[in-house]
Amino acid sequence: MPTYDFICLNCGKPFDIHMAYSEYGVRPVLCLHCGSEKVKRRLSRIRVAKSEDSRLDDMGDDLSGLEGLENDPQAMGRMMRKMGREMGEDLPPEFDDVVDRLESGQSPEDIEKAMPDLGGEGAGAGVDDDDF
Repeated sequence: MPTYDFICLNCGKPFDIHMAYSEYGVRPVLCLHCGSEKVKRRLSRIRVAKSEDSRLDDMGDDLSGLEGLENDPQAMGRMMRKMGREMGEDLPPEFDDVVDRLESGQSPEDIEKAMPDLGGEGAGAGVDDDDF
């Protein structure tokens, strides 16, 4: 069964629906997040196959400017968004939430306080800032 990608015009969140070809355009689509009927079909993500070495090389160019990012959450957010795109993998919704917060200027410490369950149970356990 094909997957169709949508975005809600009410809450702005993306979602996808599995439905048969015969159902498309006939079956009403409701937002999975808020239940709104105000949804719009969006283009599916297009992927370009790259070797792992090629992806790492692309990211390596960006990693040269990491110094000082801990004091610039907006630059950190831009770098994280670019690295997420370079990896070419689907990332959890929390990733976009964290990057949006960074790009708005929120500090990593404030994000961690606001999202204590980020990363699941035991996330960060045994990891000190000195490890980085």
